[in-house]
Amino acid sequence: MALIIKDRVKETTTTTGTGNVALGGAVSNFVTFSSVLSDSDTTYYAIVDSNNSDFEVGLGTYVSSGNTIARTTVLASSNSGSAVSLSAGSKVIFCAFPADKAVVEDANGVVSIENLQFDTNAIKSTNTNGNIQLFPAGTGFTELYGNTNAGAIRFNCESNSHGVTLKGPPHSASATYSLELPNGDGSDGQLLKTDGSGKLAFTSSLPGITATASEINILDGVTATASEINILDGVTATASEINILDGVTATASEINYLDITTLGLTQASKAVTADANGVVSFDNGTIEEVTTVTSSSNAATINLRDGNLFEHDLTENVTYTFSNPAAAGRASSFVLKVIQDSSARTITWPGSVDWPAATAPTLTATNNGVDVFVFFTIDGGTTYYGFVAGQAMG
Repeated sequence: MALIIKDRVKETTTTTGTGNVALGGAVSNFVTFSSVLSDSDTTYYAIVDSNNSDFEVGLGTYVSSGNTIARTTVLASSNSGSAVSLSAGSKVIFCAFPADKAVVEDANGVVSIENLQFDTNAIKSTNTNGNIQLFPAGTGFTELYGNTNAGAIRFNCESNSHGVTLKGPPHSASATYSLELPNGDGSDGQLLKTDGSGKLAFTSSLPGITATASEINILDGVTATASEINILDGVTATASEINILDGVTATASEINYLDITTLGLTQASKAVTADANGVVSFDNGTIEEVTTVTSSSNAATINLRDGNLFEHDLTENVTYTFSNPAAAGRASSFVLKVIQDSSARTITWPGSVDWPAATAPTLTATNNGVDVFVFFTIDGGTTYYGFVAGQAMG
């Protein structure tokens, strides 16, 4: 079905009422509707009844089976815009071009079509918050031509006093490629990169980037000695590994945390290092966090990643699980302080605990009584050796 408008199409009709108009043949020097329309095509029509001063203008649909025009939409008529009930007698119906459907240029050079206005070089939406949509077909695309300069599109501010322009590369680049936008809007601080085939994605790292002069000058003022700097002499790190520092915002003072007098020996406000034998010596004391253990539904887990010193104030009978020990060949050890409840509680130890004489200790039964136990494993938790450090304390 298509909208067809043709010249010199006029026929007579004797149709009465408001139904389809039966076509009676072409007027002299005109052609029939059937010669220019196919079934279900639409056209603009006008009916004139000179004998009764009636007229009707509308959008009609051609019905080939009866050679009629269905009065689909009435645009104007002598019946206040409604379908005219045609009287007996001969009338004419012809293909028309209604004034309401005409596209004309006004005195200011402006062309308006429903909610669009064409004004000089501008296409404007005239309805409130109206969109302007472009619909290429299939794999087609919307194309911005260049003329002397490369094709460009500008995004203006709301006042149209300034804007940002995106443009294609120059003709000399012989560049024809596609860029596909990312699937999401990324996260704070991420960068946009391509996969080499035009697919863009947000990323938090750009391997292989070389540090700029400004980034290298972060080291300006570092107090490390030549010998300390030369620790890097012979480093086998790859360019990618070294470039992990690309973009580091550490200050000279922060970098100087690595300025160590003797490797392996701790110093105030310095990083902890190991000596050539892999040994770390602490010049002063060490401080550890105490991790509080709680139970739920008579169960509690002691996670060795949380610390080395645990405290549990019993509130119910509890079965312990020890989790995340070091891998076999390395040692994990921890201290557990247990505080008895006002009602004597019991502990079921993991089956992997090996107590002296294969006998688990009996807990102190008095309220607030403190028992201290020590455990260590060197086989990844297959066996924990358990010891009583003290009981009935507190």
